[in-house]
Amino acid sequence: MSLLFILPIALPGIITGISLRSAFDIMGLDFSIWTIILGHATFCIVVVYNNAIARFRRLPGNLIEASMDLGANTIQTFRHVILPQIGTALLAGGMLAFALSFDEVIVTTFTAGQQSTLPIWMLSELIRPRQRPVTNVVAVFVILVTMLPILAAYFLTREGEHTGGSSK
Repeated sequence: MSLLFILPIALPGIITGISLRSAFDIMGLDFSIWTIILGHATFCIVVVYNNAIARFRRLPGNLIEASMDLGANTIQTFRHVILPQIGTALLAGGMLAFALSFDEVIVTTFTAGQQSTLPIWMLSELIRPRQRPVTNVVAVFVILVTMLPILAAYFLTREGEHTGGSSK
C-alpha cells in the first residue's frame, strides 16, 4: 500500500501526465480546472503523506497510550496529542506540495485541455522577446507570494532563539 502512495512522485512527470490524460479520456471527463486539480493532487498527496508519516513514526507510542489511559477517546487523542506533534510536518508538506505543484508544467499541460494556468502562460511568454519584462515582473511577484507563507511558517513554528543546536 505504501508503494501506491509513493509511486506518483517517483514516476517522471511525462509518464504521470500521459497516464492521467489517458485515464481522464477513458472516464469521459472533460478537461477543465478539475482535471488539473485531480492531476496535481495525485503527487501532492504523496508529499504531504511522506512528511506526516515520517513525523508520526518518530512519535513515541507512550504519548498515545498515556492519552488513552487517561480516558481520552480516539478523536480526542488525535486532536490533542497526535495533531500537535505532526502539525508542522503537515504544514511543511503542504508548502512543499504547493511549490512542486506550481512547478509541474508537464502534468498541467496534459490535464489542462484549453485551460491556461500561470506556469503555462509564463512558459509560453518566454518565447516572445518583447514580453520578457512582463514575464519577469510576474516571476518576481510569484517569488514574493511564495516566500510569504514560508516566512510565516518559519516564525509560527520556531520554538525560540535557543533551538537547533545553539550552544548557549
